[in-house]
Amino acid sequence: MDVENPSAITDAAKVVEGKLDGMGLNLLINNAGIYTPTASLETVDAEDMVRTYKTNAVGPMLMAQAFLPLLKKAAQDSKEKGLSCSKAAIINISTILGSIKKTPDSFFRPVISYRCSKAALNMLTMCQALTYKESGILCVALHPGWVKTDMGSQEADLTVDTSVRGLLSVLPILSEKHSGTLLNWEGKAIPW
Repeated sequence: MDVENPSAITDAAKVVEGKLDGMGLNLLINNAGIYTPTASLETVDAEDMVRTYKTNAVGPMLMAQAFLPLLKKAAQDSKEKGLSCSKAAIINISTILGSIKKTPDSFFRPVISYRCSKAALNMLTMCQALTYKESGILCVALHPGWVKTDMGSQEADLTVDTSVRGLLSVLPILSEKHSGTLLNWEGKAIPW
């Protein structure tokens, strides 16, 4: 699905609602992401910034808006106390490259449009956490690690399998104390 296309998002929410047959949606994972590996401060242009921001920050916002009624239904129907992924959650796949505090440690890869858009996604996650907590929806940003994909390259530290297994092991331990945070694939906090 193209998260830059609002009608595709709306259509997807309708399909999911039909499949749920009156039940709520417990877990929305926003995993879309693009980046331009050569985007330095000297070379990045407005078009790249806007395109990257639309996919990496606006797309997850629109996804959450479209699926919010289903997430609220899941939370409302749940008998669980507190916040959790089994009750209702929005998980935004982010990156340590969106952490302002950690930027000096990783600036050997400037990727300006990607960093800025993921910093915006991190802010979105915090705003979602503060807004949707009342509805019983957990909101967390997760960093999958540096993964051997087309985006991460073969130089990356982690295989896709290792990253995914790590993320899947983190989801069940998430609670209200994690709401509005950025964690890595091992569940360790990353400063904003």
